[in-house]
Amino acid sequence: MTTSQGRSTPATLTGPAWFMANELLAFVVEVAALAALAWWGIATGDGVAARVLLGVGAPAVAAVVWGLFAAPRARIRLPLLGVLLVKAVVLGCGVYAVHAVGHSGAAVFFGMVVVVNTGLAETFRRRLNGGAAG
Repeated sequence: MTTSQGRSTPATLTGPAWFMANELLAFVVEVAALAALAWWGIATGDGVAARVLLGVGAPAVAAVVWGLFAAPRARIRLPLLGVLLVKAVVLGCGVYAVHAVGHSGAAVFFGMVVVVNTGLAETFRRRLNGGAAG
């Protein structure tokens, strides 16, 4: 970043590049949660029909809930606490799905990424919106 005097200033952890990187990571985390739910459904179902139903249905339900309540252009605008609760449920189900298919270590790592990413995203959004919830 360049100041009005032409000098360069170091990038900070709250700058636009960090914000965009974290938003990209948030998208990757959301897609990973949907993929984990599909993986869980396919691994859990007893028989082909159940595997297909759970493998397609679980991520579809999660995507609909996310789109209604947690997406940036959600159809139903909840207060910040409601949005965070929906995110915790959907992403938490993704973390649980990774654990349920037998990858506990990966589930712990994924859970940590979810918590840090969501916390940073909300912090960045509040700063960019002048302290307003958004």
